[in-house]
Amino acid sequence: MRRLTLSTLPLALVLLLAWAGAAPAQETARRSLYQRLGGYDAIAAVVDDFVGRLVNDPQLARFFGGHSTDSKKRIRQHIVDQFCAAAGGPCIYTGRTMKDSHVGLNISEADWDAAAKHLVATLDKFKVPEPEKKELLAFVTSLKADIVEKK
Repeated sequence: MRRLTLSTLPLALVLLLAWAGAAPAQETARRSLYQRLGGYDAIAAVVDDFVGRLVNDPQLARFFGGHSTDSKKRIRQHIVDQFCAAAGGPCIYTGRTMKDSHVGLNISEADWDAAAKHLVATLDKFKVPEPEKKELLAFVTSLKADIVEKK
């Protein structure tokens, strides 16, 4: 059996420090977006703020006109579940497809852009870190073709 000598000690120390430094980075990479966003309650808080902005925006309010308070709560819950599921959380989205949910609403590029700005403002308000913000926005952007009808 070889003994650890003073000449191998620095190498062992460097390897130990490199391994210890890599562990937190690997841990972050293994955590789901759901976990990195803060879980269900954090996602629900973001959605509450986001939906509030949409409903109160004069350009977008027409999409919520005629909905009862209960219907608006259901829309909110669908968005929470969809974000939660897309982020790798335990939620199951049970709503209709984005195409079926938005067909006939005549959502334009300008409407999409206004809603996207609200989502970014909400994520900024909650100080969502840039990597997580980009990941969530990439998911939302993947839905655009099924939501926007008017170019």
